[in-house]
Amino acid sequence: MKDIRSLGMHPQFRAGARDMAAVSLGIAAWGLVTGVAMVKSGLSVQLSLLMTLLVFAGSAQLAAMPLIAAGAPIWVVWATAFCINLRFVIFSAQWRPYFIHLPLRKRLALGYIAGDLNYVLFMKRFAKPQSDEGQIEYFMGGAAFNWMAWQVPSVVGILLADVVPTHWGLGFAGVLALLGLICALLSDKATAVAAVVAGCAAIAAFALPFKLHIVVAIAAAVCVGLMIDGGDDAGRRLRRLLDRRSVRDPDCTVNQKGLST
Repeated sequence: MKDIRSLGMHPQFRAGARDMAAVSLGIAAWGLVTGVAMVKSGLSVQLSLLMTLLVFAGSAQLAAMPLIAAGAPIWVVWATAFCINLRFVIFSAQWRPYFIHLPLRKRLALGYIAGDLNYVLFMKRFAKPQSDEGQIEYFMGGAAFNWMAWQVPSVVGILLADVVPTHWGLGFAGVLALLGLICALLSDKATAVAAVVAGCAAIAAFALPFKLHIVVAIAAAVCVGLMIDGGDDAGRRLRRLLDRRSVRDPDCTVNQKGLST
């Protein structure tokens, strides 16, 4: 209890929770929609509660529901959920330098509570691993708030599935909230390029089964980001091009090498 109390009092924990609270509207909307969808797809309330607490993966849950309702083989359900969640392999690879020093059981626990927006906000705050304290506390603060913002509306949706009408369009509200977050995170032109590439890749690969276009889009964005920041010839040329355009912006400052900062 003392460790939990000291964790909650850490300034980075509060900062992580505060940053996640700012984007919790989209998370809550998706959680409510997923809770309603599970019950309306034919799952009992008990199984729906068990699934939301154990799986904790909205995209995988929503994709699995029609398959379960249609009586698809269990391996198809598992394969679909696995493919959709492949993006977390990429997230984990990015997180590895930050948490490799932790024991395996703690890393497994972090993997359970990790979420998409948790990854985005963490990497925005900690561009590179740091030796000082604060990274794990910030992660835990954001992840804890993310878990609550998802689970509470999801449980409400499960318990009140017969009361919440599907024509409310809560899923679309969640999409709009997430789009607003994405636009706010486009802090520079390099990030915007990666976002555009991800969008184009998702559209081009939309016909892939098991929603693999999500994985393709994330992989494409990561490759572009690594190319820009990795220092190879193509990346340097693209970075110089983006920097030259940024210099034209009067709000940009230029360092001694002529690169915008």
